[in-house]
Amino acid sequence: MIERIEHLTDRLVAVLDALNWLPPLLIRLFVGYFFFEIGWAKIHNLDAFAQRFAGWGIPYPTFNAALSAYTEWIGGALTVLGLATRLVSIPMMINMAVAILTVKLRNVAGLDDFAELDEPLYLLSFFWLMFSGAGRVSLDALRLKTSAGLAARRGWMGRRSRL
Repeated sequence: MIERIEHLTDRLVAVLDALNWLPPLLIRLFVGYFFFEIGWAKIHNLDAFAQRFAGWGIPYPTFNAALSAYTEWIGGALTVLGLATRLVSIPMMINMAVAILTVKLRNVAGLDDFAELDEPLYLLSFFWLMFSGAGRVSLDALRLKTSAGLAARRGWMGRRSRL
């Protein structure tokens, strides 16, 4: 009986290992599309977005609203594509940290309130993507695969292969 359970556990782990490309893809698609969409909406209503920034007391509200909106729009698109994911995660995390610190914490009375915020989850999603990368189903992976293939054909340090 124990051997049967161990066998089933081993098979389950093997299936999960084979599907390890799926979590980063789903996170990228969900979070990336969300930011692409809201960034696009903010860009097309930048005056109202800048007024919200002014109401929150954020300095240079027009500039910072545009910076935030374009960061979300471009960062969201690149995240969906899985292109420069680790690099893009940095400004996306900064954007979320600024939102948390300047706006969201005002309404937080304790840990329960903080745990209900969406922004920390988005920040943690980008934190995870920064360390794990975009995964196998991404333009980053394709770029690395293509670069490795070119390097192999040329040999080390750009020399041409003797093949």
